[in-house]
Amino acid sequence: MREKEDDEIIVGAPLLFETKEARFRGAYKLFASTILVSISLILFYRVTNFPTATRTESWAWIVMLVSEILFGLYWIITQSVRWRIAFQSPSKHTLLQRYDEEKMPGVDIFVCTADPKLEPPLMVINTILSAMAYNYPSNKLSVYLSDDGGSELTFYALFKASIFSKHWLPFCRKFNLQTRSPHAFFSPLNHNYHSHHHDHDDFHKQWLFIKKLYEEMKSDIETTLAKGKVADGERNFHKGFKEWSSKTKKQDHQSIVQIIIDGRDKNAVDEEGIQLPRVVYMAREKRPNYPHHFKAGAMNALIRVSSEISNGPLILNLDCDMYPSNADTIQETLCFFMDESRGQNIAYVQFPQNYNNLTNNDHYASSCLATDMIELAGISGHGAALYCGTGCFHRRESLSGSHFRDYKAKLDHMIMNTKIEDNRTVDELNEASKLLATCTYEHGTLWGKEMGLVYGIPVEDIASGLAITCRGWRSIYYNPERKAFIGVAPTTLDVALVQHKRWSEGMFQIFLSKYCPFIYGHGKINIGIQMGYCVYLLWAPLSLPTLSYAILPPLCLIRGIPLFPQPTSLWFLPFAYAFVANNVYSLCEALSCGSTIKSWLNLQRMRFIRRTTSYFFGFIDTITKQLGLSQTNFVVTDKVVTEDVQKRYEKEIIDFGGCSSIMLTMLVTLALLNLLGLLVGIRRIIMGQLIMIIQIVISAMIVMVNLPVYEALFIRSDKGSISSNVMIKSFVLASMACFIATFVL
Repeated sequence: MREKEDDEIIVGAPLLFETKEARFRGAYKLFASTILVSISLILFYRVTNFPTATRTESWAWIVMLVSEILFGLYWIITQSVRWRIAFQSPSKHTLLQRYDEEKMPGVDIFVCTADPKLEPPLMVINTILSAMAYNYPSNKLSVYLSDDGGSELTFYALFKASIFSKHWLPFCRKFNLQTRSPHAFFSPLNHNYHSHHHDHDDFHKQWLFIKKLYEEMKSDIETTLAKGKVADGERNFHKGFKEWSSKTKKQDHQSIVQIIIDGRDKNAVDEEGIQLPRVVYMAREKRPNYPHHFKAGAMNALIRVSSEISNGPLILNLDCDMYPSNADTIQETLCFFMDESRGQNIAYVQFPQNYNNLTNNDHYASSCLATDMIELAGISGHGAALYCGTGCFHRRESLSGSHFRDYKAKLDHMIMNTKIEDNRTVDELNEASKLLATCTYEHGTLWGKEMGLVYGIPVEDIASGLAITCRGWRSIYYNPERKAFIGVAPTTLDVALVQHKRWSEGMFQIFLSKYCPFIYGHGKINIGIQMGYCVYLLWAPLSLPTLSYAILPPLCLIRGIPLFPQPTSLWFLPFAYAFVANNVYSLCEALSCGSTIKSWLNLQRMRFIRRTTSYFFGFIDTITKQLGLSQTNFVVTDKVVTEDVQKRYEKEIIDFGGCSSIMLTMLVTLALLNLLGLLVGIRRIIMGQLIMIIQIVISAMIVMVNLPVYEALFIRSDKGSISSNVMIKSFVLASMACFIATFVL
């Protein structure tokens, strides 16, 4: 892709984006060095004070030593994302001065959905409509919906949205709306109407008219969803409905490609006569006994189908619940790709994931402010970005498997905004595209290996981003002041834990596969990028030292075995310093990112819960897969929220209802075990035995983070409480652990 002809490049022209490094990194490095010294002293203490009195003490000491080595190594890895933090600043004004609309590249937007029951079509089409409404030349914009559910209900919703777009897009342009998802715009939580257009009579009339049209469309879709099928009268409005019959099943159907709005059709215009963006529906072929590779397979099919229809040089991929919330995001992103001096080797630009339904104190710790503002920017400081699977703009060549050296070699023969005129009819394009979405098309090809997103790993996005980076491309992480994309955060503990189990499991699979950054990236990317990836790839094994610290201290406290130096010893200082300094820094970091103290406390709670449940079972499942005892699967999280669940969520009450029984049992067992340990510890303090004060503090902290667990066990009686069955199993397990520690070991 060539941004400008050689003779048009202006020497010394202003850059289209700037990169600035965070300040005070020298002070942080000094602080980190003190933590490293304390970690070294802790390990030295463990090695030089090895107990030999009993075998139980020796084994407990060994487990603690191994746990602290693992914690120390992980801490060292995390420093890679705090050593050099880089922030990107695009210059949209300079871009628009330098390039007119004709020189802007085509952009293909991919939206993926998998199940109309778990991912409501209304939510999907709101994402589609907001993508169609970007402030960008409509003839350069194409929106593709991949429906892995193969549902005529989703197709019907998209068809109705295409009709509504004829009114919605002019409304957005006329009043320069930034929130262009109809659901979000008409939400009572949106203050756009009252703050900007309160006295504007024309706006008020238009608002009422568009609101009425939206409600009518919404009612039609909901009525059809309730019936479970599209009425015969409605099916006559588009020939695409003929693709579905009584024999069509979710996992057994032919490939379906339907161009709903043809971007070349001069009659495909909105109510103001302006051309509408192209809109395409795709359901790739599904057959029994043919692997479909989940979202990665859908994305690869979209890459091929879009290359046949529009072939936009840039691709934006979105999850169906992640709608665009900044109308100018495309122009801002083009500043990176079209910068004459540094843009040619940029493969993708990743945006952070933001949410519109977070509570005041984010009790499920979904926002990850420090991750978005510091850690991901820290990887960007090394010249790379994690591809997170949504909210990411790609250069088509890099996503299709090209090495940067090959792309650079043929750069002079390519022009970014060139698209060969295609005179084929819509029907001809549909039929040609269907061949690219069959379940046998990829046989004997490099798709899923060297081309497109990689297969065989649940978090295909992370592995694909790493593969692209190792092919010589750079990538950008950009966190704009106005959120570019907004999604829906989990509203129950079950959804939050299932989501993190899938992520941790998939990322650990990457670490154990050929895509391990230290192996696959050796000699291709710098050590900072390799370590930055491993901050997340090692979530699952991090559960093991966390569980050791959650189980051994209370058990040894009950047994009377000290695991740490007493307060009067100098060896107490490195333990105390490492703990206090790390937590104080973590709190300051969170506050500097806009978090609250209570949000930070909620983050500590959720970290403990994730590590002892999601990450641990993700670790177990990964090991069983490596041993060939199970297969990779992909779980679609439920995005439908009932009224009582929503009420508990808004009150920031943790909803344990529906959680995996084994995960809850693990969590409750640890909570009860540490409560017993704390009670024994308090008794020891009363008796003047302060030698095990660190173990008492550890149990006390675990009890504090589990206060909502005790409340759900003993006080609450709503549907989000913990069942008596789980409580009994956990009490038995905790009692057995205490009995074994006291009388057997």
